[in-house]
Amino acid sequence: MLAGVLADAVLGDPRRGHPVALFGRAAAALESRLYGDARPAGVVHVALCVGPVALLGVAVARTRNQVLRGTLSAVATWAVLGGTTLGREGVAMAEFLEADDLVGARGRLSHLCGRDPSRLEAAELARATVESVAENTSDAVVAPLFWGAVAGVPGLLAYRAINTLDAMVGHHSARYERFGWAAARLDDVANLVPARITGLLTAVCAPVVGGSAGQSVRMLRRDGHRHPSPNSGRCEAAFAGALDVTLGGVNVYGDRVEHRPEMGDGPKPSVPDIRRAVRLARAVGFTAAGLAVLATLLRRRR
Repeated sequence: MLAGVLADAVLGDPRRGHPVALFGRAAAALESRLYGDARPAGVVHVALCVGPVALLGVAVARTRNQVLRGTLSAVATWAVLGGTTLGREGVAMAEFLEADDLVGARGRLSHLCGRDPSRLEAAELARATVESVAENTSDAVVAPLFWGAVAGVPGLLAYRAINTLDAMVGHHSARYERFGWAAARLDDVANLVPARITGLLTAVCAPVVGGSAGQSVRMLRRDGHRHPSPNSGRCEAAFAGALDVTLGGVNVYGDRVEHRPEMGDGPKPSVPDIRRAVRLARAVGFTAAGLAVLATLLRRRR
């Protein structure tokens, strides 16, 4: 696990041939055969996508050769983590906005979230980036490490499959409202504990960016439940408190407009807050990695 964390820190995600991208293509191909505007079809799709991936993890965990098992475990950990790439995308957004390149920033935002960037100015692009960094610190780092510590390689791989399916089909739209229900609900369950751990670790790491742990905890407790997602709000509220900014507002996703409750007591995020959010996310990620490795060692000793 530790080797996989270090590999992600040094290498990040490959531009081509990433295992998660290959899984996504396979899931999309299966969807084209199974799709139906009904929840049962979505349940079957999730089962056929997640089940084989989890069984692959079981096979790795049962490999008798310790060197091979350790190598495969490291590769699995690297494959499911996305913290380094998340940080790079945040820094790229900061660089575009620092150079007053709105066209470049709008084009880059799709690497972080699905909002319509066509009418967003610098302040809203900064808010979207900070919110995406906060949410994905849980999804891309803390949650996979949590499930790796709890269930080993099967937990790592199954979580990434679940989270990827949620990103693909688990959103509100005419096509996926029913078909994507199973993926969305399973992702909510899988992130229930990790999101709250992310909120607490954000408070612990708040001093890294000049923030207050107490303020982060207060915003987590006061505003975390106000978000439409049962999990994302915990991460965003804790980040809002740690960075002393206010997150939330109107978000546009194509033809759909969402009015998100505001979280935090500070001003709206500005461009410099993007780099602060990335530093905070990195601190949370490395702290989570240390705790996950420690928890795994303790579990194995028992």
